[in-house]
Amino acid sequence: MARAAPLLAALTALLAAAAAGGDAPPGKIAVVGAGIGGSAVAHFLQQHFGPRVQIDVYEKGTVGGRLATISVNKQHYESGAASFHSLSLHMQDFVKLLGLRHRREVVGRSAIFGGEHFMLEETDWYLLNLFRLWWHYGISFLRLQMWVEEVMEKFMRIYKYQAHGYAFSGVEELLYSLGESTFVNMTQHSVAESLLQVGVTQRFIDDVVSAVLRASYGQSAAMPAFAAMSLAGAQGSLWSVEGGNKLVCSGLLKLTKANVIHATVTSVTLHSTEGKALYQVAYENEVGNSSDFYDIVVIATPLHLDNSSSNLTFAGFHPPIDDVQGSFQPTVVSLVHGYLNSSYFGFPDPKLFPFANILTTDFPSFFCTLDNICPVNISASFRRKQPQEAAVWRVQSPKPLFRTQLKTLFRSYYSVQTAEWQAHPLYGSRPTLPRFALHDQLFYLNALEWAASSVEVMAVAAKNVALLAYNRWYQDLDKIDQKDLMHKVKTEL
Repeated sequence: MARAAPLLAALTALLAAAAAGGDAPPGKIAVVGAGIGGSAVAHFLQQHFGPRVQIDVYEKGTVGGRLATISVNKQHYESGAASFHSLSLHMQDFVKLLGLRHRREVVGRSAIFGGEHFMLEETDWYLLNLFRLWWHYGISFLRLQMWVEEVMEKFMRIYKYQAHGYAFSGVEELLYSLGESTFVNMTQHSVAESLLQVGVTQRFIDDVVSAVLRASYGQSAAMPAFAAMSLAGAQGSLWSVEGGNKLVCSGLLKLTKANVIHATVTSVTLHSTEGKALYQVAYENEVGNSSDFYDIVVIATPLHLDNSSSNLTFAGFHPPIDDVQGSFQPTVVSLVHGYLNSSYFGFPDPKLFPFANILTTDFPSFFCTLDNICPVNISASFRRKQPQEAAVWRVQSPKPLFRTQLKTLFRSYYSVQTAEWQAHPLYGSRPTLPRFALHDQLFYLNALEWAASSVEVMAVAAKNVALLAYNRWYQDLDKIDQKDLMHKVKTEL
C-alpha cells in the first residue's frame, strides 16, 4: 500500500494540472543520461516550457558522458570527444551562453600511416599540400570536398527548421525534410559506393577516406554514407573548450538548475489517467531502489544490445517498446606518457620526426590514431613537446593495447591510463532507422546517432526532442513531421 501512495499523489497532481486548463505546462520531466544529449535537452526543455518545470536528470556515471578527461601528471587531457567542427552551431551557442572560451590551438602536422610507410604527409605549406594531393590522387580530393559541402549545406537546414519550431517524430522524417530521398538512401549505401559514384577513386578512398573514418568512428568505408559527415572535420577548422569539453554539460545543467540524481534507471512504466500518460521511472543507487512519476521522459543514453549496464526495461506499453537498437563500436582511448618509438614509423632519429597526429589505414590494425595531445588548459607560454621528449600521446584503438603493442609504439613510458567507450553505433547492425517518439511523451534522443554520430548531432537531436515534446504537449501538430519545409520556412520569413 505504501508504494501506491506516490502514484496517488502523482495522479492527483496530474488531474489538478488538467483541471487548470489545456495550457498548463508539465509538472515534472525526467531525462535519463547527463552527456551532451541529456544536458542539452534539459536546457532546451526549460527554454520551451519555462523555469517552473522540474527537470530531473538521472546519471549513473559522471556528468559529461562521452565528453570526459583523464588526469596525467596533474594536467587534464580529453579522453572522449576531443574537438568540434566550426559549423557546430548549437555547441557554439552553448559556449557563448555559458561564458566559456575556445581553447588556444597548438598547430601540429598530420600524416597517414599504412603499416610500413606513410601514405600521405602534411607539410607546413598549404599549396604544397594541395599539390601532393593532386599528384597522388588527381582531383579526388576536390570531388570529396564538393560531396561533403553539398551534404553539409542540406544538413544545415535543420537549424532554420528548429528556429521556426519544427520537429520530427522519427529519424527518417528528419532526414527526408533535409535531403529528401537522397539523405534516406545515404543511410542504406556505403561511403565507398557514394564516393565512387561522384568520381572519387578507389585508391583515395583506401588511403585517405578510410583513415579519416577509422579516426572518427573506428569503422571502414563500408559504413553508411550519411554517417560520413565526419569527413567535414578533415577539411574544416576544429575547436575545443578551454578547461575541457565536458564543461558544456555541467554548465548547461547548472544553468537549467536541473536536479541531477546519481542513479541507474532500471525501468519506465506507463500509467494512464483521464486519457493522459504518466510515466513511472524506477531507479537504483547505493541507498537502494526508488521511483518517481513524470509527465515527460527523455532517454538520452544509448539503448543497445551490448550495454549490459543499460538494462532499461519498458512496462505497460501496448504494443511493447522494442528497446534493442543494435550493437555499438567499442573504442579504447589510451593516454600514454612516454617517448615515441619513431623508428617504427621510419625515423631512427626522434628529433627528425615531424608529426603530431598520425592516422592509419586498415593496417596496422591494432591502433586507429596516435596524437601528441595538449592539456585542456593551455597557457600563453605552452609549447608542444618535441618528438625526442616525453609527451602525452593519445592512442585510439579498437581493443585495449597489449604491452607488446605499447612497446612497438613507444621506446619507454611512465604511465598508461585508459578509457573504454561504446563510442558509436556499429553501422549496419540494425535494419531500420529508429524513432524519437517511443510513446506520447516518451522520447529516445539517441535515435539520431543511428544516422550519424557526433557531439553536434546529439545537440541537434536534443533540440528536436525538446520541440517534439513541446509541440505534442500543446497539440501543435502543424509543427510536427511537416513536408516541404523549405517552402514553408521561406513563406514564414
